[in-house]
Amino acid sequence: MKKSLGAKTLLYPTPVLVVCTYDEEGKPNAMTAAWGGICCSSPPCVAISLREATYTYGNLMSKKAFTINIPSENYVREADYFGMVSGKTEDKFAKTGLTPVKSEFVDAPYISEFPVNLECKIIQVIEIGLHTQFIGEVMDVKLDDTLQEKGNQPLIEQIRPLLFAPDSRNYYAIGKQIGSAFSIGNKIG
Repeated sequence: MKKSLGAKTLLYPTPVLVVCTYDEEGKPNAMTAAWGGICCSSPPCVAISLREATYTYGNLMSKKAFTINIPSENYVREADYFGMVSGKTEDKFAKTGLTPVKSEFVDAPYISEFPVNLECKIIQVIEIGLHTQFIGEVMDVKLDDTLQEKGNQPLIEQIRPLLFAPDSRNYYAIGKQIGSAFSIGNKIG
């Protein structure tokens, strides 16, 4: 038997994404968002959903670009901080000591210390309700050159991305590999 929890934003896993933008004066800003993920394969696109009240919302509307930065477990404090204070009142990069780098393909900074960075141009904005969804076409992906690749793909075990549990508001790390997609299912039947 199942117990009803009602209508909630409960989806596992939820990635921890740090969205970076420039404001009108060119000041870099970073904000943590959990409402986001892949939304199209071709062209490669990601979506993030933010409230209009955020400082980042105005930056997105103005610059039409953003980066998604994937923090490793080592940066859980910084990722949490980015979601706690507003870029209107705080210079988040100065406070955390992290380094904003001007993107090569879009008008937004990325975080040098984070292992994976996606440079995105906004191709669609959708008003949903409390949140607005920004769909960004991925123009380039930056990968820390100290990480190994397998078939031109980064190894998740080395990235060690953060995960978020929306119900408990806790951060988690990834676990062990338990199977290969589009393969392990062949053992049925």
